[in-house]
Amino acid sequence: MPEADVIRALSALAQETRLRIFRMLVVAGPAGVLPSHMAQALDITPNALSFHLKELVQADLADAERDGRCLIYRARFAQMNALLGFLTLHCCEGQPCEVQPVACDHC
Repeated sequence: MPEADVIRALSALAQETRLRIFRMLVVAGPAGVLPSHMAQALDITPNALSFHLKELVQADLADAERDGRCLIYRARFAQMNALLGFLTLHCCEGQPCEVQPVACDHC
């Protein structure tokens, strides 16, 4: 994944409302979510939602499909996975990197 795309995606997610919207899209999976449902569930105005969805679409993290008169928004899972792959590429120099709990003598 090109660094410019990584920066654009991380910038889009670095805002509380957009992060909440994206997480809602991820939870919905391939079925997607209607904007009216998102606005109600997240308690944001339709205009604000539209602005944030546009940012996620421009960052290539979401897309919309027209179904009659409705738009259904979905997370772009391939792009999300590419972003996660970029962030974890060569993690811990190829060694397992699970953090083991440390015993505490005074706990």
